[in-house]
This record gives sequence, C-alpha cells and structure tokens, in this order.
Amino acid sequence: MTKKTIEKTESKKNTKTSQPKKQQAKSASKKKEKEVKAEKEEVKKELKKEKTDKEIIAELNDKYLRLAAEYDNYRRRTLKEKMELSKSAGEDILVNILPVMDDFERGLGNIDQAKDINAVKEGIRLIYNKFDEFLKQRGVKEIEAKEKEFDTDLHEAITKIPAPNNKLKGKVVDVIEKGYYLNEKIIRFSKVVIGE
Repeated sequence: MTKKTIEKTESKKNTKTSQPKKQQAKSASKKKEKEVKAEKEEVKKELKKEKTDKEIIAELNDKYLRLAAEYDNYRRRTLKEKMELSKSAGEDILVNILPVMDDFERGLGNIDQAKDINAVKEGIRLIYNKFDEFLKQRGVKEIEAKEKEFDTDLHEAITKIPAPNNKLKGKVVDVIEKGYYLNEKIIRFSKVVIGE
C-alpha cells in the first residue's frame, strides 16, 4: 500500500469514528438539555404549587376574618335586640291593663258624688271582674288554698292557730295572701295560717 492509500483509509476511519463521537456528544448534550428542561419544569411546578398554597392560605385567612366579623355583627345585633326586648317586654301587658286603670279613675272620680252605696259596690265588682279576666287571659291562675291540706310546694305558713274544729287540723284555716300560677308555674306562694 502506498502512503496515500494508507492516509485515505486512516482519514476514512477517523471520519467514521469522529462521526459517532460527534453524534454521541450531540445526544449527550440533548439529554442534558432535556434534563435541565425537566428540572426547570419541576421547579416551575413547585413554585406554582407554593404559590397556590400561599393563595389557599390567604383565601382561608380571608374567609376566617369575614366569618369572625360576621359573627361579631350577629352578636352585637342580638344583644341590641335583647336590650330592646327587655325594655319593652311588659308593653303588651301594660297596654292591656290601662283600661282597668281608666275604670278605677272613673270610679274614684264619681265616688264622692255617689249617693247610692250599692252602685259604688257594683262598680268596684265590675272593675275587679275585668281585672280578674285580664289575668286569666294572660295565664295567671289562683292557687286554691282555703281548707286544703297544707302543702309546702304551694303554701308558705305564716303562723299556726288552734283549729276551730278537728277537720281543719293540719289544713289551711285562713289565706293572708293568695298565691298564683303562671301557666302551671308558681309565681307567688300562698301565705297561709295553719290549724293545729
């Protein structure tokens, strides 16, 4: 072989071997580029995730603050309503009791000029009946006590006296102050005298 042919064959070998090395280098650089791109994308995803986590936290914090403010407003409103209700709670009762007061005033105005005592007595009975009916409509009911067995759940003993007869021993002889129920709840105990 001549020198030229040897050089040609070597140059061919070199070009053949150099081409795969170049391709290998290109493919290696492409792999690195892909890896770098993948890493960049992962970092972007993590940043987005962190950003969304921060957004979620901010959104939840905003909701919490709004809920707390709403509850505070509700609490203030209900306290105000309760105060107004307590101020005017008895308004209905007072409005309905005013006609009884008017009847008393008319009766007192005419009592001095009255010549017939029976008419005065009748007027007082009418006013009493009107007031009694008003109380019944509101659920107020008298506790029956006279000549009943003494019951500490209903009666409050003021004193004891000798019983006028044996039937009244341990029973209520006299009622000093009547007791009342309000819709089956005792609002005032009867003050009574017991026979012994």
